[in-house]
Amino acid sequence: MYGIVAIVILVVMFLASAIRILNEYERGVIFRLGRVIDTKGPGLILLIPAVDRMVRVDMRIITMDVPPQDVITRDNVSIKVNAVVYFRVMLANDAVTKVENYLYATSQLAQTTLRSVCGQVELDELLSARDKINAHLQDILDRSTEPWGIKVATVQVKNIDLPQEMQRAMAKQAEAERERRAKVINAEGEFQAAQKLSEAGDVIARSPVALQLRYLQTLALVAAENNSTILFPVPIDLIKPFLSLAERDAK
Repeated sequence: MYGIVAIVILVVMFLASAIRILNEYERGVIFRLGRVIDTKGPGLILLIPAVDRMVRVDMRIITMDVPPQDVITRDNVSIKVNAVVYFRVMLANDAVTKVENYLYATSQLAQTTLRSVCGQVELDELLSARDKINAHLQDILDRSTEPWGIKVATVQVKNIDLPQEMQRAMAKQAEAERERRAKVINAEGEFQAAQKLSEAGDVIARSPVALQLRYLQTLALVAAENNSTILFPVPIDLIKPFLSLAERDAK
């Protein structure tokens, strides 16, 4: 009886150490007596106990946060920059055998590359040409991690923390720019208004009656806006055109 129980236990232990199940997104690098023999998966994997060893590798895209890095830009501004890196393992064999810990190695490489690239550009370029910086970071990381069987898909600079004095200076610069635009728009409006007044003056100069009509229209507007009686002295020259028109109509 005890012998059967012992045999069952041994069989269970053997199966537990010999059978591995890999998910669809996993691959297993098989070592036999320390030597890589194959990369298997997904599905059911059979190993030789005490002889084979399997290392699981996740083949999905990995999102890695790059912690804030102290950077001095080319124009000597001290800032903190962090980023996020999207990458995946393309060759599980290389990721296991050619680097001790590909996650840690990629993280350290991303940090040093971020400091190096941001330190080579000026602050204005770092703020305005972020897509260019992202593409440059992605290219450097992709070429550096290619021997490890890793493909860097995207690198995005997330936040750029500026010193307080630099934030105040940029706020003043933005305010000055807004004031400049407001003055330019006001000047353009004055210029257009002057053009229209000049055109109106030309029309009135060609037709004196138009001046008289404008004068009477102004009187009507003033009377409508104020609840009082206003007396305006009307020069005889203003009504001469109307008298002349009346005389021509009478004839």
